[in-house]
Amino acid sequence: MTIEKEKLIQALRPAPKPAASAASPEVTTPSAPALTVRELSVFFGDNHVLKRVSLDVLARAVTAIIGPSGCGKSTFLRALNRMHELVPTARMEGEVRLFGDDIYAKGVEPVIVRRRVGMVFQKSNPFPTMSIADNVTVGLRLNGVRQRATLAERMEQSLIMAALWNEVKDRLEAPAISLSGGQQQRLCIARALAVQPEVLLMDEPASALDPLATAKIEDLILELKKDYTIVIVTHNMQQAARMSDYTAFFYLGELVEYGPTDKIFTNPTNKRTEDYVTGRFG
Repeated sequence: MTIEKEKLIQALRPAPKPAASAASPEVTTPSAPALTVRELSVFFGDNHVLKRVSLDVLARAVTAIIGPSGCGKSTFLRALNRMHELVPTARMEGEVRLFGDDIYAKGVEPVIVRRRVGMVFQKSNPFPTMSIADNVTVGLRLNGVRQRATLAERMEQSLIMAALWNEVKDRLEAPAISLSGGQQQRLCIARALAVQPEVLLMDEPASALDPLATAKIEDLILELKKDYTIVIVTHNMQQAARMSDYTAFFYLGELVEYGPTDKIFTNPTNKRTEDYVTGRFG
């Protein structure tokens, strides 16, 4: 690894958290959970979408969430940073802890949670009236960062980490929508990285992209997991097998099986998991 690349990784590494209190135990070992989910249920009105899900998402690893459409994958992902609360009828039961901190505790603001747990959606969503540069730094500005040098430095670092800098460095003031679909998705990843999250959620980030753009996104995710915890929803079994360290199979709102990806795909414990990964249904 070059000295320049190491400096960039250090700059974008999530800032260290303050010393833990008795009410907020700190996780320090790389293999310890970044996210601890216990008995998580999510409802939209009377619709019980997610049913008592419990699992640990390990730090600095890629966890894939698989399962047929409508099984609760995206709802689970959104519950990890309280994005589901944007639906007025949504409510949850259970517990989600981020490095020991209860993200649903009384007084915890969702905006703080979403700063620590970033999200990239299935459809790239750059702000169409903003430039490439402003799209990357918009989150920083909303968080009160005003120093031009800091904004410029963080923008460049984020674009480099998103493998986009060399493609856009000479047209940073061009509209974000002038980029290709794959470039727009990497721009959205750069925007998420700019605020230095601890966890990055991705909801089928490559499903709308061509094979070449998909390969770039996958390579990027594998590079980012060295410093970030990544949870990705995907319908693509080959993609899950290629990229993830752990895989969770959801069906009808329930977590059927969760474990190392190699085991899930080659020697699953549950018959429903075997049927799904072998293409017998779904």
